Amino acid sequence: MVPEAETRGVLDELQRLRARVPLLAGALAASTDGLVLAHDTPGIEAEGVAALTAAALGVSIRMTEATGRGGFRELLVRGENGYIATYTAGSSAVLTLLAEDRINVGRLHLEGRRAGARIGELVDTALERAERTPPMPRTAPSRGAPNRTLPQRPT
Repeated sequence: MVPEAETRGVLDELQRLRARVPLLAGALAASTDGLVLAHDTPGIEAEGVAALTAAALGVSIRMTEATGRGGFRELLVRGENGYIATYTAGSSAVLTLLAEDRINVGRLHLEGRRAGARIGELVDTALERAERTPPMPRTAPSRGAPNRTLPQRPT
């Protein structure tokens, strides 16, 4: 996953974004499979929003492919009380913004796209660095103790 230093950088970017766009009610960066990387979402359950973002992302990707519109870039949902906007953030993350109904949607897109690009750079760089770093050697479990390591994902 993304190291703590990069996660801090992502959170800093989310907080700067909320400072630049006062009508944002929350900002969340998540992996494309729905795991929270960082969030600034007061009063909102970040894990639930990240999981819903992953579900919406899956449908959006299929929709852009089925209609020949190319790769997914962004999704905008408007509810009675505001907007939810999701933007790509590199190759393995997304940025989801929660905005009040009075927001200037053009400004939302401008700032969301820029922040998504910066977050994507942070996350992609961290993941590339992690792939180049050799894994830590595993120690043998003590006699009689079960091995508690999780199975590794195939690469």
